[in-house]
Amino acid sequence: MAKIEIDEGSGFCFGVVNAISKAEEELAKGGILYCLGDIVHNSREVERLKGMGLVTINHDEFNRLHNAKVLLRAHGEPPETYETARRNHIEIIDATCPVVLRLQKKIKQEYTQNAEEDKQIVIYGMNGHAEVLGLVGQTEGKAIVIEKLEEAKSLDLSHGIRLYSQTTKSLDEFQRIVEYIKEHISPDITFEYYDTICRQVANRIPNIRKFAASHDLIFFVSGKKSSNGKMLFSECQKVNFNSHLIDSPEEIDTSLLTKASSIGICGATSSPKWLMEEIAATIEKKLQTSAN
Repeated sequence: MAKIEIDEGSGFCFGVVNAISKAEEELAKGGILYCLGDIVHNSREVERLKGMGLVTINHDEFNRLHNAKVLLRAHGEPPETYETARRNHIEIIDATCPVVLRLQKKIKQEYTQNAEEDKQIVIYGMNGHAEVLGLVGQTEGKAIVIEKLEEAKSLDLSHGIRLYSQTTKSLDEFQRIVEYIKEHISPDITFEYYDTICRQVANRIPNIRKFAASHDLIFFVSGKKSSNGKMLFSECQKVNFNSHLIDSPEEIDTSLLTKASSIGICGATSSPKWLMEEIAATIEKKLQTSAN
C-alpha cells in the first residue's frame, strides 16, 4: 500500500490561527458574532465556524448593521470600515494580521508624508483581494495595483515610484518587477521598493517544493479563492506534474491512487490541518478498499 505523508510545514499561518482563535473565544461568550467576509479562504473551515454561530456578512450588510459585534479577519480593512463601525456603534474584534497592519501603516505614512512629492504608490498584489483593498484604502484609493511583471511595463516611469507587495505574493516575481523598474525608470527619478512579503509564507516555497518532489502524487488542499493557495499549488506543479488541487475528500480521484507508491498531502496558509488529516484518512480507506 502507498505511503501517505502530510506536510508538517503546511497549514494555517499565525495570522489565520489568531483570527480563528479570536472568533472561537468570542463565540464561546454567546451572542451573535459577525465576520466581515470569509474568515479564511477555505469553505470547510468557514462551515465549521458557521456551525459554532459565526455569521459571515459582506460590506453592504456591514454598512446596514448597528449595535453589533463584528470580527475583522487577518486580511485587514481600509479606514472607511472603522469609520462605519464608529458611526453605527459596531464593536470591532480586530484580527488583522500584525504583518498586514505594519504594511498598512507604512503605506499610509508614505501617502500622507511629502504628499506634494511627484510619486506613485504601487502595490504588487491581486486586484480585488481583501488585503489589497485594505492597502489601497490607506491611499484614498490612489495606489496603483499590478498583478504581474507585464503590468509593470505600463507604469509611468517618468514619475517616482514607491513599490510595496501584498504579504502573500511570490518573492521571485516581486524581485523581477524590481529589476525591471530599476532598468527602465528615468535616471533622475526616485524609485524605492519595500519587500513586504511575509516570510512565514515566502519560506514555505522551498519547503513545499522539496515535499512535492519527494512524492509520486500530491494532493494540495486549498480553497479555490485562496491567493496563497494558487501560488503554492503552482510551486508544487513546477516540481511534480502529478499535483492536484482539492478542497474536500470528495474531490479525490480514486484512479490516481493505485499508480502511486507515495502520496503527499500539503496545503496553503488558509488550509486547516484537520482537513488534511481527513483527506489522508479518506485516501487510506480507499486504498484499503481497493486492496481487498
